Amino acid sequence: MVIDSFIWVCFIGFVLFMLVLDLGVFHRKSHEIKIKEALIWSAVWISLALIFNYGIYVFLGKEKAIEFLTGYIVEKSLSVDNLFVFIMLFTYFKVDVKHQHKVLFWGILGALVMRAIFIFAGVALINKFHWIIYIFGALLIFTGIKMLFHKEENIDPDRNPLVKLFKKIFPVTEKEHGDKFFVRLNGRTVATPLFIVLLMVEFTDLIFAVDSIPAILAITNDTFIIFSSNVFAILGLRALYFALAGITKYFYYLKYGLSAILVFVGIKMTIVDFYKVPIVSSLLVISGILIISVVVSVLRPKNNDLI
Repeated sequence: MVIDSFIWVCFIGFVLFMLVLDLGVFHRKSHEIKIKEALIWSAVWISLALIFNYGIYVFLGKEKAIEFLTGYIVEKSLSVDNLFVFIMLFTYFKVDVKHQHKVLFWGILGALVMRAIFIFAGVALINKFHWIIYIFGALLIFTGIKMLFHKEENIDPDRNPLVKLFKKIFPVTEKEHGDKFFVRLNGRTVATPLFIVLLMVEFTDLIFAVDSIPAILAITNDTFIIFSSNVFAILGLRALYFALAGITKYFYYLKYGLSAILVFVGIKMTIVDFYKVPIVSSLLVISGILIISVVVSVLRPKNNDLI
């Protein structure tokens, strides 16, 4: 128990240190994130995840290491879907590229807190009520099938329930104020449109968490493995956004790959009491699906109108 607590404290301390280092040192001033910088940061986060994975292999064993890697790949691949929404949000609100990093930073910080709540609640529910695993599995299968037929919809923030509620209780200015979320106008504090973008980012992640958390619960019920794989996937999401923002539209078949992954882990979850799919097999299937969807997207590009 002492060792477990020590590991948790060290990991959370590391995450907080990296967040402070990120915003307080490397991105203290708002600036446009170039592709080169984004690729470097993407490489840093992926390298840190792999180093951490090796540490799990050394201290917790091979099975836990494979669980972490599989969970990381699942969460990373599903998080790519978030990028499409972020692109639409920033385009709709015409957010200056210099301010996008700040929005994503605070959005992802909030996402970490929400994911932690979801993870602990999910693990506790499954441990106490085992039958809930079938509900999670069915939810994943349904979501995977629905993704195949889902079409992009125009973003209308005024229809978002969170935004509507916020505007009822807090004044919002129509004018941009740089990278500020709140400003003082006529003696009172008002929110800026940039804060509305942040609310939309948080709401989007809340929706995606409903799918991603059950997906990783199908791989492992180890709270630390689930949380750490989620953290590394989310922390690298900002860099991934700036690295891929200009080319995500060309990943035509990615949604089919993500759909297949959700259906696979959903089936894996629903049959767990009859047949437990080996974790290595899960890793190979998920990685294979992801690679095939990306490769096919590159080799057989199609017009956006056809998808």
